[in-house]
Amino acid sequence: MTVATDTGRTSSSRPMAWAGWALTGLFALFMTFDIAIKLVDLQVVRDTLAALGYPPGLGRTIGVVELVCLALYLNPRTAVLGAVLFMAVMGGAITSHLRLGNPLFSHTLFGVYLGLFMWGGLWLRDARLRSLFPVRP
Repeated sequence: MTVATDTGRTSSSRPMAWAGWALTGLFALFMTFDIAIKLVDLQVVRDTLAALGYPPGLGRTIGVVELVCLALYLNPRTAVLGAVLFMAVMGGAITSHLRLGNPLFSHTLFGVYLGLFMWGGLWLRDARLRSLFPVRP
């Protein structure tokens, strides 16, 4: 069942849209926390960056990049661009953990888990994205 929206596009049923916004909300809450601790420049961020081989003072810069990505992702007109840029950031994190041989499921693949929430939420709430990447029976 599709419902016409005020912009002329079709959207999914309400439960699918709600599920999409729920996933988006969970992703946004986690990223807001992650961005906040980087912008505040907590010691745990500095220690983690140093353990990954990055300059400890890079946390604020990464936090600003993530904040821009989150703002783009939460704006419906730029959500896909925000998601693509976020995946670039997460890809860097995945590569950093992989390079150091960190545990696969808890550290290395964490960016993949976040990406699934991010893209899943967007896919569930955006009919255009579903038409581009349909689920086939």
